Amino acid sequence: MAAHAAAGRVRRLWGLCGGPSPLRAFATIIPRVSQVDNSSDFLGNVPHRRHPGVLHLRSVRLPAELVKAAQLLVEQSTVHGLKDQVVSLTNYLWSRKRPLEASELQRRGQQLEQQLRETVQPRTVDASSPLTDAEAEKLQRRVLNRLRKTTYHWEALRYTDELSLVYMVARLDGGFAAVSRAFHEIQKRSPAFAPRTLLDFGSGTGSVSWAAHGAWGQTLCEYLCVDSSAPMLALAERLLQGGSESPRAPLFPGVYFRQFLPVSPKVKFDLVVSAFSLNELPSLAERRETIQTLWRKTDGFLVLVENGTKEGHQMLMEAREIILGGGDKVVHDPREAHIFAPCPHHLPCPRLNPKQPLPCNYLQAYHPLPFRWNPALKEELFSFLILRRGPGAGEEPWPRITQAVLGRAQHVHCHLCCADGSLQHAVITARRHGRDLYRCARLSHWGDRLPVTTPHGEAVPGE
Repeated sequence: MAAHAAAGRVRRLWGLCGGPSPLRAFATIIPRVSQVDNSSDFLGNVPHRRHPGVLHLRSVRLPAELVKAAQLLVEQSTVHGLKDQVVSLTNYLWSRKRPLEASELQRRGQQLEQQLRETVQPRTVDASSPLTDAEAEKLQRRVLNRLRKTTYHWEALRYTDELSLVYMVARLDGGFAAVSRAFHEIQKRSPAFAPRTLLDFGSGTGSVSWAAHGAWGQTLCEYLCVDSSAPMLALAERLLQGGSESPRAPLFPGVYFRQFLPVSPKVKFDLVVSAFSLNELPSLAERRETIQTLWRKTDGFLVLVENGTKEGHQMLMEAREIILGGGDKVVHDPREAHIFAPCPHHLPCPRLNPKQPLPCNYLQAYHPLPFRWNPALKEELFSFLILRRGPGAGEEPWPRITQAVLGRAQHVHCHLCCADGSLQHAVITARRHGRDLYRCARLSHWGDRLPVTTPHGEAVPGE
């Protein structure tokens, strides 16, 4: 699969298979980090491998009822060549890009026209002289032909009954794993959060509702699944009924299916989620309107999840800018937006370097659906963004580990996104930073937060 292969390339690139030896020469020591000794109350009675910044999940398993329902739907289907269709759809979704805006298409056309003008006009003619009708027509054909070859052609996906089933087999497990990881972050860092209502935009197979039920099933009493595709909603409802062809009681109550978002701005939800859905919107204007609508309906947390590609990350940063920038003509909720994860700051993303943009992504291991072509364990490479209403009182701006931790002899390499909006490659040693911090860093994983403090108890770096 495309995402699985990409995850493997990322691991090899960042040194999980040995890594480049001269990394230490290019690294810097974390500035102003305290010497945390063993007598401090840094950990209490908690072992290093469970330090307060640990957020990763070892591996995610789908609920047994969901697995049985998915298997039953596949057994009842008449889809031919399911494995090949799953591979094809997975690769297509992984490589999908945002639709090109009309203004950008016009700019590219004008640029190409300037480049190709001299190829249709005789060299003996002054370049500033107007083209003849024949030359103008020839130039237009060449520009259009070049645009067709070099421009990504976005198409809306029309989910039929068959394509919905293929999507379920391809993405149910990976999507569930990514969303479960995002929910785990909220559970770990805000244990008092007990949502009663959930809105899932672009709900697809309903994996978000299943993940939310696993996390907060004791308090959630309403799950509103919104998807424009009627066949996809029907498939999600059958999964909730155990895959049965005849209507049965749902495996957990309170789930409602709709094709449109609630209109009233007064209707709010404790938890709002959009997973792998922003790329289905045909323009920036629609993405902006949808993101603003989702934020208006958020009373607690807004969770956005996309593919761990450059496109996925850039769409999330686009949403981040829209929400933090405000822009609503009527303010329905005066509480400001606060970035909960993964960013430890509200500054521009340091990975969106114009010269070499890199995605901010994370890996989550999971047990896939037990079909014969699936391995026992797979990894989902994804990007996510969590925002909350109101200030994050009492939350430590600890740096986020953005790549695989590289343990070497008596030192550890950590790539960190810090509270001052910078990226740091830090080398942590027991001699310089204390045994506790060194052990915590060595036992941390990609996506965890590093509990780094100054002697005065203020989080660093980036103060």
